[in-house]
Amino acid sequence: MLKHKGNLFILSAPSGAGKSTLYKALLNQDDKVRISISHTTRAPRTGEEHGREYYFVDDEFFLDMIAEDAFFEHAQVFDNYYGTSKESIFNMLEQGLDVILEIDWQGARQIRQIYPEAIGIFILPPSLADLESRLNNRATDTAEVIQRRMAKAVNEMSHYHEYDFVIINDDFDAALTQMAAIFSAMRSKTPIMQEKHGNLINDLLSL
Repeated sequence: MLKHKGNLFILSAPSGAGKSTLYKALLNQDDKVRISISHTTRAPRTGEEHGREYYFVDDEFFLDMIAEDAFFEHAQVFDNYYGTSKESIFNMLEQGLDVILEIDWQGARQIRQIYPEAIGIFILPPSLADLESRLNNRATDTAEVIQRRMAKAVNEMSHYHEYDFVIINDDFDAALTQMAAIFSAMRSKTPIMQEKHGNLINDLLSL
C-alpha cells in the first residue's frame, strides 16, 4: 500500500446522532481536514456546484470509472449512481490533508478492504430517547418513518466495535474537542512523523 502524508478517516453514525454537524464544525476550525466529495450521475440541484457538493458526471463516464476500478465504493440509488473516487482521495492525502469519508458500517468494511490504514470513528447518541427526540425535532418524517429509523439505528450502532474510536455526542463542544484530538493525535503517529520529519530525526541522531 502506498504511503500518504494525510490520514483517511471513516465517520459513521445513526441518523440523528449529530455526525454532520460535528464534522462541519471540525472543517471550520481545522484547515488540514477535507470531506470526501462523491461522483454522481444525478443532475445538480439549485445552488450546487461541480466539485463542491459532488462531481457531476454522465452515466457513460461513471460506468467507465467502474470498469477502471476507480472507486473505493459505489452504489446505484434509484436511477442515479454515486461513488467515492480513489484518485480524488489519494490526491488530497498526498497533499498532507486528512480526508473524511461519511459512510455507513457496510461502506466502512469495503473501504478497509482496500485501505486498511483508514481510521474509523463512530458517533453515538447519549441515549435512545435522546436520538428519537432529535429525529422528532427535525419535523421532516412521519411517526412511522421515525420508528423505522430507530430500528435501523439500533442495527447500525451494534457495529460500533468495528471502529477505532467512539464519541458519545452528549455535549457538542466536548464531542468536537474529542474529535479534534483524534485527528491531531493521528498526525503524530511515528510512521507519519518519520516521513514528514525524516531529515530532522536523522540530524538529531547523527551525533
